[in-house]
Amino acid sequence: MEMDDCIIINQLELMVRIGVSLAERMTPQRVTVSLRMVSAHGLSGLGDDVGNTVDYAVVADVVRREGERKERGLIETLAEDIAARVLEGFPLKAVEVEVRKYVLPGMEHVGVRIWRERGG
Repeated sequence: MEMDDCIIINQLELMVRIGVSLAERMTPQRVTVSLRMVSAHGLSGLGDDVGNTVDYAVVADVVRREGERKERGLIETLAEDIAARVLEGFPLKAVEVEVRKYVLPGMEHVGVRIWRERGG
């Protein structure tokens, strides 16, 4: 099985207004976002130059801004919005986005994971 080269951001912490109820959205909540990004150009032959790849610090900033941009009811919506923004802003073939929310007692987290490809 062939695997594409990817850039990974693991459990980026965000404070977002999210939840089905108004009461839940009143106060920003901690969520974590993990991304697996498949570069449109691969990761070989970069010449040790960040300008030839996807700068993960810039991606992290874009994800933070997208998370804080508006209230959302569902973590599914947040994952979709992040995937769209990252695919739109960076030279990627595909992105996997996982969003985890830490709200329910008796469990570590709830979460969603989506995979989106450019043009699909």
